[in-house]
Amino acid sequence: MKILLVGASGTIGSNVHDSLSKNHEITRAGRNGADVQVDIMDEASIRNMYEQTGSVDAVINASGSAGFAPLPELTPEKNETAINSKLKGQINLVLLGLPYMNDGGSFTLTSGIMMDDPIPQGSSAAMANGAIRSFVKSAAIEMPRGIRINSVSPNLLQESAERIGHLFAGFEPVPGGKVARAYQKSVEGMQTGESYEVY
Repeated sequence: MKILLVGASGTIGSNVHDSLSKNHEITRAGRNGADVQVDIMDEASIRNMYEQTGSVDAVINASGSAGFAPLPELTPEKNETAINSKLKGQINLVLLGLPYMNDGGSFTLTSGIMMDDPIPQGSSAAMANGAIRSFVKSAAIEMPRGIRINSVSPNLLQESAERIGHLFAGFEPVPGGKVARAYQKSVEGMQTGESYEVY
Protein backbone atom coordinates (compact mmCIF):
# COMPACT_ATOMS: atom_id res chain seq x y z
CA MET A 1 0.00 0.00 0.00
CA LYS A 2 0.95 3.63 -0.47
CA ILE A 3 0.47 5.19 2.98
CA LEU A 4 0.62 8.87 3.89
CA LEU A 5 1.75 9.17 7.51
CA VAL A 6 1.14 12.63 9.00
CA GLY A 7 3.12 13.38 12.14
CA ALA A 8 5.69 10.75 11.21
CA SER A 9 8.51 12.20 13.31
CA GLY A 10 6.56 12.20 16.59
CA THR A 11 6.58 9.49 19.24
CA ILE A 12 3.52 7.68 17.89
CA GLY A 13 4.35 8.41 14.26
CA SER A 14 7.87 6.98 14.46
CA ASN A 15 6.55 3.77 16.01
CA VAL A 16 3.87 3.50 13.32
CA HIS A 17 6.50 4.08 10.64
CA ASP A 18 8.73 1.34 12.04
CA SER A 19 5.78 -1.06 12.16
CA LEU A 20 4.37 -0.44 8.67
CA SER A 21 7.40 0.48 6.56
CA LYS A 22 8.47 -3.18 6.30
CA ASN A 23 5.50 -4.03 4.09
CA HIS A 24 4.24 -0.72 2.72
CA GLU A 25 5.46 2.41 0.94
CA ILE A 26 5.34 5.23 3.50
CA THR A 27 5.36 8.94 2.68
CA ARG A 28 6.27 10.85 5.83
CA ALA A 29 4.51 14.21 6.31
CA GLY A 30 4.95 16.80 9.02
CA ARG A 31 6.31 20.19 9.90
CA ASN A 32 9.90 18.97 10.26
CA GLY A 33 12.10 16.16 8.99
CA ALA A 34 9.56 14.75 6.54
CA ASP A 35 9.24 13.86 2.87
CA VAL A 36 6.39 16.37 2.53
CA GLN A 37 5.80 19.46 4.65
CA VAL A 38 2.37 20.06 6.19
CA ASP A 39 0.74 22.09 8.93
CA ILE A 40 -2.62 20.46 9.66
CA MET A 41 -3.95 23.74 11.07
CA ASP A 42 -3.60 25.32 7.59
CA GLU A 43 -6.07 24.18 4.91
CA ALA A 44 -3.83 25.43 2.11
CA SER A 45 -0.94 23.40 3.53
CA ILE A 46 -3.09 20.25 3.61
CA ARG A 47 -4.22 20.82 0.01
CA ASN A 48 -0.61 21.32 -1.08
CA MET A 49 0.44 18.10 0.69
CA TYR A 50 -2.18 16.06 -1.16
CA GLU A 51 -1.24 17.67 -4.47
CA GLN A 52 2.34 16.55 -3.89
CA THR A 53 1.54 13.01 -2.77
CA GLY A 54 -1.23 12.25 -5.24
CA SER A 55 -3.46 9.22 -4.73
CA VAL A 56 -2.93 7.06 -1.65
CA ASP A 57 -4.27 3.82 -0.18
CA ALA A 58 -4.25 5.03 3.43
CA VAL A 59 -3.82 8.19 5.47
CA ILE A 60 -2.71 7.92 9.08
CA ASN A 61 -2.66 10.99 11.28
CA ALA A 62 -0.43 10.80 14.35
CA SER A 63 -0.25 14.54 14.94
CA GLY A 64 -2.39 17.09 16.74
CA SER A 65 -1.86 19.45 19.65
CA ALA A 66 -3.97 20.45 22.63
CA GLY A 67 -3.40 22.85 25.50
CA PHE A 68 -3.26 21.64 29.09
CA ALA A 69 -4.57 23.98 31.78
CA PRO A 70 -6.72 23.85 34.92
CA LEU A 71 -10.33 24.49 33.95
CA PRO A 72 -10.52 27.92 35.70
CA GLU A 73 -7.51 28.97 33.59
CA LEU A 74 -8.72 27.43 30.31
CA THR A 75 -9.49 30.52 28.29
CA PRO A 76 -11.19 30.38 24.88
CA GLU A 77 -7.83 31.26 23.36
CA LYS A 78 -6.08 28.30 25.02
CA ASN A 79 -8.91 26.01 23.96
CA GLU A 80 -8.42 27.01 20.31
CA THR A 81 -5.27 24.89 20.08
CA ALA A 82 -7.22 21.66 20.51
CA ILE A 83 -10.02 22.86 18.24
CA ASN A 84 -7.75 23.98 15.39
CA SER A 85 -5.17 21.19 15.57
CA LYS A 86 -6.45 18.01 17.22
CA LEU A 87 -10.03 18.44 16.01
CA LYS A 88 -10.36 20.58 12.89
CA GLY A 89 -6.94 19.68 11.56
CA GLN A 90 -7.68 15.96 11.60
CA ILE A 91 -11.15 16.36 10.13
CA ASN A 92 -9.76 18.51 7.32
CA LEU A 93 -7.27 15.75 6.51
CA VAL A 94 -10.29 13.57 5.77
CA LEU A 95 -12.48 16.12 3.99
CA LEU A 96 -9.68 17.38 1.77
CA GLY A 97 -8.17 13.93 1.33
CA LEU A 98 -11.23 12.08 0.02
CA PRO A 99 -10.54 12.92 -3.65
CA TYR A 100 -7.02 11.50 -3.27
CA MET A 101 -8.03 8.30 -1.48
CA ASN A 102 -8.10 5.19 -3.63
CA ASP A 103 -11.19 2.98 -3.63
CA GLY A 104 -11.23 0.77 -0.55
CA GLY A 105 -8.63 2.92 1.21
CA SER A 106 -8.67 4.11 4.80
CA PHE A 107 -8.21 7.05 7.12
CA THR A 108 -6.92 6.53 10.66
CA LEU A 109 -7.15 9.43 13.11
CA THR A 110 -5.88 9.79 16.68
CA SER A 111 -7.93 10.52 19.79
CA GLY A 112 -6.71 9.55 23.27
CA ILE A 113 -7.43 8.03 26.66
CA MET A 114 -8.42 11.32 28.32
CA MET A 115 -11.89 11.26 26.75
CA ASP A 116 -12.69 8.13 28.77
CA ASP A 117 -10.30 8.44 31.72
CA PRO A 118 -10.04 12.15 32.55
CA ILE A 119 -6.99 13.80 34.06
CA PRO A 120 -6.63 17.22 35.70
CA GLN A 121 -5.91 19.96 33.13
CA GLY A 122 -7.02 17.68 30.29
CA SER A 123 -10.54 18.88 29.52
CA SER A 124 -9.57 20.63 26.28
CA ALA A 125 -7.77 17.58 24.90
CA ALA A 126 -10.61 15.31 26.07
CA MET A 127 -13.11 17.49 24.21
CA ALA A 128 -11.19 17.12 20.94
CA ASN A 129 -10.61 13.39 21.46
CA GLY A 130 -14.30 12.71 22.03
CA ALA A 131 -15.25 14.78 19.01
CA ILE A 132 -12.87 12.81 16.80
CA ARG A 133 -14.37 9.51 17.96
CA SER A 134 -17.89 10.80 17.21
CA PHE A 135 -16.85 12.14 13.81
CA VAL A 136 -15.29 8.81 12.85
CA LYS A 137 -18.34 6.81 13.92
CA SER A 138 -20.70 9.08 12.00
CA ALA A 139 -18.53 9.60 8.91
CA ALA A 140 -18.05 5.84 8.50
CA ILE A 141 -21.65 5.35 7.35
CA GLU A 142 -21.23 7.88 4.54
CA MET A 143 -17.76 7.10 3.23
CA PRO A 144 -17.85 6.65 -0.55
CA ARG A 145 -16.18 3.99 -2.70
CA GLY A 146 -15.61 1.51 0.12
CA ILE A 147 -13.32 3.88 2.00
CA ARG A 148 -12.98 3.12 5.71
CA ILE A 149 -12.29 5.41 8.68
CA ASN A 150 -11.20 4.56 12.23
CA SER A 151 -9.45 6.21 15.16
CA VAL A 152 -6.90 5.03 17.68
CA SER A 153 -7.17 6.00 21.35
CA PRO A 154 -3.77 5.44 22.94
CA ASN A 155 -2.88 5.47 26.60
CA LEU A 156 0.23 7.31 27.80
CA LEU A 157 3.19 5.87 25.89
CA GLN A 158 6.22 4.55 27.74
CA GLU A 159 8.39 6.71 25.49
CA SER A 160 6.52 9.84 26.65
CA ALA A 161 6.25 8.98 30.35
CA GLU A 162 9.36 10.86 31.45
CA ARG A 163 8.21 14.05 29.71
CA ILE A 164 4.48 14.12 30.53
CA GLY A 165 3.94 11.24 32.92
CA HIS A 166 3.38 13.64 35.83
CA LEU A 167 0.06 14.59 34.23
CA PHE A 168 -1.11 10.95 34.24
CA ALA A 169 -0.90 9.93 37.88
CA GLY A 170 -1.54 6.21 38.35
CA PHE A 171 -1.67 5.39 34.62
CA GLU A 172 0.22 2.35 33.33
CA PRO A 173 2.14 3.47 30.23
CA VAL A 174 2.03 1.26 27.14
CA PRO A 175 4.86 0.53 24.69
CA GLY A 176 4.84 2.47 21.45
CA GLY A 177 5.00 -0.77 19.50
CA LYS A 178 1.68 -1.89 21.00
CA VAL A 179 0.07 1.42 20.00
CA ALA A 180 1.47 1.06 16.47
CA ARG A 181 -0.29 -2.30 16.08
CA ALA A 182 -3.65 -0.58 16.49
CA TYR A 183 -2.84 1.64 13.50
CA GLN A 184 -1.76 -1.46 11.58
CA LYS A 185 -5.10 -3.10 12.41
CA SER A 186 -6.95 -0.04 11.10
CA VAL A 187 -4.98 0.08 7.86
CA GLU A 188 -4.72 -3.62 7.06
CA GLY A 189 -8.05 -4.76 8.53
CA MET A 190 -11.60 -4.40 7.29
CA GLN A 191 -13.40 -2.61 10.12
CA THR A 192 -14.73 0.92 9.90
CA GLY A 193 -16.16 3.45 12.34
CA GLU A 194 -14.10 1.93 15.16
CA SER A 195 -12.17 3.47 18.03
CA TYR A 196 -9.23 1.18 18.84
CA GLU A 197 -8.40 1.67 22.50
CA VAL A 198 -4.84 0.79 23.56
CA TYR A 199 -4.55 0.45 27.34
